[in-house]
Amino acid sequence: MNRRKFIETTFAGSMATLSIANGLSAAPFAVDRNKLMPVSQLKKRVAIAMWDFSWILRHHRYGEFENWDKALDELAERGYNAIRMDCMPQFVASDKNGSITEEFRSIKDGWLPALWGNDFTMSFRPREALLEFLPKCRERGIRTGLASWFLNHNAGRTDIFTEEGGLFRAWDETLTFLDRNGLLDDNILYADILNEYPCVNGYEWLKTELNKRSDVKKFRENNPEAHLPDPDPDAGKLPDNYLAIEFQKQFVNDLLSRLKAKYPAIDFFVSFNPCIGSFDNMDLTRFGAIDRHIWFQCREDGFTGMREVESRMQGKEMDFRVHMKNIRVYFEENKPALTAWMKDQIDEIALAAAKHNLVCGNTEGWGPILWLDHPELSWDWVKESGDICVDLACSHPEYKFICTSNFTHPHFKGIWEDMKWHRKITGKIKA
Repeated sequence: MNRRKFIETTFAGSMATLSIANGLSAAPFAVDRNKLMPVSQLKKRVAIAMWDFSWILRHHRYGEFENWDKALDELAERGYNAIRMDCMPQFVASDKNGSITEEFRSIKDGWLPALWGNDFTMSFRPREALLEFLPKCRERGIRTGLASWFLNHNAGRTDIFTEEGGLFRAWDETLTFLDRNGLLDDNILYADILNEYPCVNGYEWLKTELNKRSDVKKFRENNPEAHLPDPDPDAGKLPDNYLAIEFQKQFVNDLLSRLKAKYPAIDFFVSFNPCIGSFDNMDLTRFGAIDRHIWFQCREDGFTGMREVESRMQGKEMDFRVHMKNIRVYFEENKPALTAWMKDQIDEIALAAAKHNLVCGNTEGWGPILWLDHPELSWDWVKESGDICVDLACSHPEYKFICTSNFTHPHFKGIWEDMKWHRKITGKIKA
């Protein structure tokens, strides 16, 4: 019996035994959906760590997630009680012919260190991994937010990323797989079906369709038979990409509605970043929560020191001492303005949540978008950014899931090893 089959069989037997002991049906994988507690019903805030796809792509010899028990124990020790993880629906799902691939090989591209994901070429088994990993989270009281960046990770698969129904099919098959194995339980917080909608993800079909609609005149010329709504004459001048805005509204709400109809106990949404602009560009009526990622780096004042450090990610080695000094000077001189700007961003998110009777949160934030361990770089300003922004978020009752930074992974050693800071800030979130 192979490892995956052994796990499925053992888990099924355990569920059946537990059901019999409690006087319930002995049918394996039977989930009482009435006991699910999605994010919208949270009474207290959770401290959430973004573990993205690193949890599986660094699960190998020499990887920081090699031992899931150890990584989860250390996360809990730091005070976190939730994670956002890519459940890899694009690899769990079958291909168009209905064939399942159990193992994929992710090819490391280039010599630069990976901030997230695999730092070596490696193989991973997504279906087997979920069966092992999710119960470990539950054992430790770590709630799970399912998510997807929908990236191909140089793993050779291409079909589902350009398929019109690829995103829905991937999630539908993944949730069915989890349900069949008794894992759609009250430990699942939500399903964020696409990272930073609509563009910071790997769903190429969606990006292509939006790009087609970026120029209304050209789209009409290329699609003369398309039944397009005429703009409301009372709406005033509309942006040239109004068709793209309407498309992104309709597409996501249709998708959320279809998934909610099949899995009514799950809170579904897509996450955003600042590029979405005003919340008026989205219809939030089908959303189960709002997760909008925001960083000091996004403030429109030319945060040049930060962007120069990011050029390291583009292959340019440099003298980080100069840029670290520039960032320190900038951060100290502009801290009041940065804090006021962030307060406005957080207030806007909380207001949108209150308007639609939703909860909200941030699973990514607060200082830089990218950072790394380096002898000439400091984590101090990253941690102070977290301190400032968590206080701002905690002032709103709508905020129910809050991160401390983008870097709550064992492989960011410079911040991971500061146990005192993690416990202090996660304690504040959960208070």
